[in-house]
Amino acid sequence: MHNNNSNYRYNGYSVSPSAHRLPNGWFAANLLLIRGDFQSAGAAQYKFDALDYFDSETQAVGHAATWAREWVDSRG
Repeated sequence: MHNNNSNYRYNGYSVSPSAHRLPNGWFAANLLLIRGDFQSAGAAQYKFDALDYFDSETQAVGHAATWAREWVDSRG
């Protein structure tokens, strides 16, 4: 599962939080960050899978979005 409506820009990064439903019913919080313009050769891509696990897709996506802001802010 991936909610494309949750993609946004934050401090120079394209932020794409998502959730993946696991066979046991939990949702893994996943994240894709792209620094700069994703179409340029100088763009850097960071992918984080299974940041944590949640009861709902909404919780997982929300966690990944919060985690993204904290990660970007900690790198200046």
